[in-house]
Amino acid sequence: MATVKNLKIKTATCKRIIKELHSYEKEVEREAAKTADMKEKGADPYDLKQQENVLAESRMMVPDCHKRLESALADLKGTLDELEKSTQVKGPEFDDARSIITEIESFLKTTEE
Repeated sequence: MATVKNLKIKTATCKRIIKELHSYEKEVEREAAKTADMKEKGADPYDLKQQENVLAESRMMVPDCHKRLESALADLKGTLDELEKSTQVKGPEFDDARSIITEIESFLKTTEE
């Protein structure tokens, strides 16, 4: 049985994952720039290899975050639907959940293109 508390938790989870995803995307950009700079300056091959490993790890986290975000979004939608059918009183938690769903769906559409 879905509760308003569950809805708040699932909404917060979606917010956290999207924030995490943006953070990983920025990290990939930062690490890619650092790697390019090291190559340009002719850095030590060992240091360059380590930097490339860091960049590869950062890149691996982005698809993982996407999968977790899609899963959390589906979970949030299910909880919201269940609560809307069973509850007459709809508080600010419902509006917050709907706005997060809209934000995530538009974000996912832009990343798919």
